Amino acid sequence: MRGAILLFLLVYLLNLIPAFAPPTWMVFSLIGFRYPAHEGTLLALVGACAATLGRVTLAKLAYVIVTGRFLSQSTRANIEAIREKLEKRRKLTFSAFLFYALTPLPSNYLFIAYGLTGMGLLLIAIPFFLGRAVSYRLWAFTASAVARKLSLESTEAMPYLGGYFVVSQVLLLFLVYAFTKIDWRLLFAERKLRWVGKTRDHRSNDVEG
Repeated sequence: MRGAILLFLLVYLLNLIPAFAPPTWMVFSLIGFRYPAHEGTLLALVGACAATLGRVTLAKLAYVIVTGRFLSQSTRANIEAIREKLEKRRKLTFSAFLFYALTPLPSNYLFIAYGLTGMGLLLIAIPFFLGRAVSYRLWAFTASAVARKLSLESTEAMPYLGGYFVVSQVLLLFLVYAFTKIDWRLLFAERKLRWVGKTRDHRSNDVEG
């Protein structure tokens, strides 16, 4: 019971960090390496609950802090176009988050971007929980099987910090920035990709001309 509580707190904190946090799947891989005979289904469910709560909290903080205090009115109006699109395609949104949660790809930037829209979080929390419960169990099971065959120690598991990880996190942060700067209404209406400021300047020049 104590181990489950510690796991919950660890996974929750890892999923609350907006960037440069070690991926949660690595925690379950390490558990599988260290305790190959341990039943991982319960721990996977605990981890999925913690990860979902952490990501939902992160999304909520993104909306309260970033959208509420730092985004301009024009940027908020621009993001509103994304919200309108997602609300019309709720089943697609649900399916996309479920599929994404089954992969080992980082989800922090995805929840931050979604949180900026101010949409209801239940729509993404449920598929994320389901996907993570399955993927965490799979990672623990795979690591356990490898540990039994190769007798690997947990200290021999893959390193967390590396050039690839740092570069990928910086790139993902840029994608969140780009998410707020792309003129989504123009992209949806005319299939043209432009920054919000550049689009506004372009239209001003057209009026002056």
